[in-house]
Amino acid sequence: MKALWFHLMPYPDLKDDFKQKHNSVWVDIDPGVYDPTIGHRAYNEYIDELVHAARMGFDGVCVNEHHANAYGMMPSPNLIASALARETTDAAICVMGNSVALYNPPTRVAEEFGMLDCISGGRLIAGFPVGTPMDACYAYGQNPALLRARYYEGIELILRAWKERKPFAFNGRFNKQRYVNCWPRPIQSPRPPVWVPGGGSVETWRMCAEKDFVYANLSYFGHKASKAAIAGFWNEMKAMGREPNPFQAGFLQFVGVAETRKEALDLYREPADYFYNRCLHTDPAYANPPGYTTEATVRSALGSQVMQAAEQSRRKVRADQNDIFDAGHVVIGSPDEVAETIRSVCKDMNVGNLMLLLHFGNMSAQLTRYNTDLFATRVLPQIRDLFEDKWENKWWPKGMPAQNRVLPGATFDAISGIAAQ
Repeated sequence: MKALWFHLMPYPDLKDDFKQKHNSVWVDIDPGVYDPTIGHRAYNEYIDELVHAARMGFDGVCVNEHHANAYGMMPSPNLIASALARETTDAAICVMGNSVALYNPPTRVAEEFGMLDCISGGRLIAGFPVGTPMDACYAYGQNPALLRARYYEGIELILRAWKERKPFAFNGRFNKQRYVNCWPRPIQSPRPPVWVPGGGSVETWRMCAEKDFVYANLSYFGHKASKAAIAGFWNEMKAMGREPNPFQAGFLQFVGVAETRKEALDLYREPADYFYNRCLHTDPAYANPPGYTTEATVRSALGSQVMQAAEQSRRKVRADQNDIFDAGHVVIGSPDEVAETIRSVCKDMNVGNLMLLLHFGNMSAQLTRYNTDLFATRVLPQIRDLFEDKWENKWWPKGMPAQNRVLPGATFDAISGIAAQ
C-alpha cells in the first residue's frame, strides 16, 4: 500500500458569511477577498506541512492545479513541486497534475516535468487531468466539446517528446510544431509513471487501461462516493482483459485521527464545516457545461461529483454536520478505528494507492501536524502490508540510486570544505 499526503492549499480566511454574500468560490469569486499577506503565510505554512509529511514517512506528497478559486490556491502546482523536490529526499513528488489541454503547447508540460524529475532524482509521478469545467472551460476559456480531444492530443505529444531521441515534427489537430525537442528529459526511462485523476468518466477508465496509466478517483465525498467509480474502472479493465493489479488504482480520502472518536469529532468539526460549506460553494452553472460530459459517461448514469458538490452548496447550511462523518466524507476516529476502516475500504475496492487529505478547510498548522503525526506513527504501520505480497507496483517512481543523488546543499558544502583547506 502506498500512502500519499495530498494538499489542496485552500484559502484559509473565508468569512463566516461567505456563502451568503458570494455567488461562488470558483470562477467569479471576488478578487477583493484575497489578501496577499494571508497568501504569503498560507503558502509557506502549506509547503512546511508537505515537507513534514515526507519526513514522517509518507510514500509521496501530492499537489494539483486549479484556477480562479479559493478552494485550491495552486494555479501552478509545478512551482510548489519544485520546492518539494529540493526540500525532500525520498518521497515521490506527485503532481496531480498539469491540465494538459490548457497548455499551448503541451511541450511545456513535458519540459517542466522533465525538470522536476531531474531535480528530484527521478521521484516524479506525472499527473494528467482533463481539468474541471470551472478551471478549463470558464476560467481558461476552453471549448468544452473540444476539451477531451485537446487532452488526448496533448498526452500523445508529451509521451512522444519524452520518448524520441531526436527532434521531430508534430502535426496534430490542435498542435503543430516543426521542432519538438524536449530539453531536459526526465531521469526515469522510458518515462515517469502517469496517474490520471478523475471523477468517473468511462473514457478515462478506458484510456488508463489502454495506456497503462493509474486511475486515481478524486472525490470530495470519500470512499463511499468513490466506490462506484472504482468499480466501473475495474469492470472496464476486466472487459479489456487486463489484470486487477490494485496499484493501478487510487482514491482520495479525508481523514481526521485523534485518541478517541469523540475527540476527533470535536477537533475536526470546524475544518470540515469550513471545507464543505465554504470551499465547495460553487455555482452549479459552472459545473457541467454542454459538451463537457461525453455520451458514454452520460449513458453510464454516472453522476458528476463536481455537480453534486455544486448542488449541495446551494443549500444555506447542511442540516447536520455529523453527516460529513457518518457518510464517510471524512473518516474520523482513533488510530485503530481509522486503520480498520481504511484496510477494509482499500481491500473492498482493490485500491493500492491512498491519497490522504490530512489538512482540509481552515485546519490550523498545529492540528494538521497532530493529524499527520498520529496517522504516520499509528495508522500507517497498520496498512503498509496491503497488496505488496501479491502484486508488483509498476506505477511507482524508481528514483536514482542513493549514491548518485545530489542532496540539497551538498555541492556547495563540498566546495566550501575544499576552500577552507
